[in-house]
Amino acid sequence: MLGGLTGLQDPKGTDWGERMLNTVASQTIRHLFTQSESVEVFVRCYPSSKLLQGSIDSFKMSGRGLVIRRDFAVEEMSFETDAVAIDFSSVLKGKLSLKQPTQAIAQVILSEAGINQAFNAELVKKRLLNLSVPSLTELSGGEPVSFTEVQVQLLPENRLQLVAKADLNNGELVPLRMIVTVAIEKRRRVSFKNPKIELDQVPEAQREISQTLSVALVEILDNMVDLDRFDLDGVKMRLNRLETEGQKLIFSGYAEIEHIPHSA
Repeated sequence: MLGGLTGLQDPKGTDWGERMLNTVASQTIRHLFTQSESVEVFVRCYPSSKLLQGSIDSFKMSGRGLVIRRDFAVEEMSFETDAVAIDFSSVLKGKLSLKQPTQAIAQVILSEAGINQAFNAELVKKRLLNLSVPSLTELSGGEPVSFTEVQVQLLPENRLQLVAKADLNNGELVPLRMIVTVAIEKRRRVSFKNPKIELDQVPEAQREISQTLSVALVEILDNMVDLDRFDLDGVKMRLNRLETEGQKLIFSGYAEIEHIPHSA
């Protein structure tokens, strides 16, 4: 086996050791996701003898059609490291372990459909349903308020249109409609800012309360999307920028990888 790792190549010139490491890494990373359409890993190690010392030149992963924690769909995810030190003995056991922490350039692409699907996730719904915040219950006669039927449409220039309904728990549903700007704060939080409330399609009798509830919903969302809540074991995502492009929301940044996690 060691001879193959240090010199054997297939007809296409791909080193056997790299192929084995690619296979092990692909299997390890695929298990991080509840579901995956494809996960591909490319490992560079030249000369291949460095692999015996656990040294590789670069590590690149790309995945499509990923689902994290059963409810959060990611259209595409990729990351790429520089040189990485791994525990070679773990590779022989079909696992992948790092000798020391590393960083990777990362990109995550969410689709408009995936974002809307996320609003039906339990982790999100519990932040939007049966809210007993005094500023809201004053509007509902003391009853908890829920925000339902949330739908997002991505717009150019890092904006999105947000449509929802506020259930005042007294038989009244208040339509909400606004355009907000999304941005990155502290490299880990997605902020919702500068709401432009649209009241043209709201019944006149509900416009004042719709304005108030729209602002309240934006404040809730502004404090909701914190990447630290979604981190995989051993991996922290940090964002440098985001941009809307058609029906996609693209995040660019880096991942701090302390160890390869075992499951999502």
